[in-house]
Amino acid sequence: MIQFELNGETVSTDSPPDTPLLWVIRDELKLKGTKFGCGIAMCGACTVHLDGTATRSCVTPVSAVESMTVTTIEGIESDASKALQTAWVDEQVPQCGYCQSGQIMQAADLLSKNSNPSDADIDAAMNGNLCRCMAYTRIRKAIKSAANGGGA
Repeated sequence: MIQFELNGETVSTDSPPDTPLLWVIRDELKLKGTKFGCGIAMCGACTVHLDGTATRSCVTPVSAVESMTVTTIEGIESDASKALQTAWVDEQVPQCGYCQSGQIMQAADLLSKNSNPSDADIDAAMNGNLCRCMAYTRIRKAIKSAANGGGA
């Protein structure tokens, strides 16, 4: 059995140790906010926080999270994260919505480390989180708004 904390609760899985964390989260634990995109850690749709750091769950074996804290979009609770979610709506970021949870998780990690990011900081941190709808300008604007106290 592999045990870890998920969104504030201790969970266990008997999945094979090399099972991607994404599939344990989605299929076994039934949290559907974290998305499957590419399966090779290139798109960011599967981003979760592992001990507070943005991590691609599609390539993270569940055995790697033993005794760690995993946070998904369903469990994100910081003020910055709530501001991001509100700014996302205010700036009309969502279009198809598929990448949104990964985008927000990556942006929350950025704001936890840099409360006043420049456009270059945002672009660097968000590089690798792909948006099919090309909402990158709105994503940057929402992150800036959340960082500046908007959206809350």
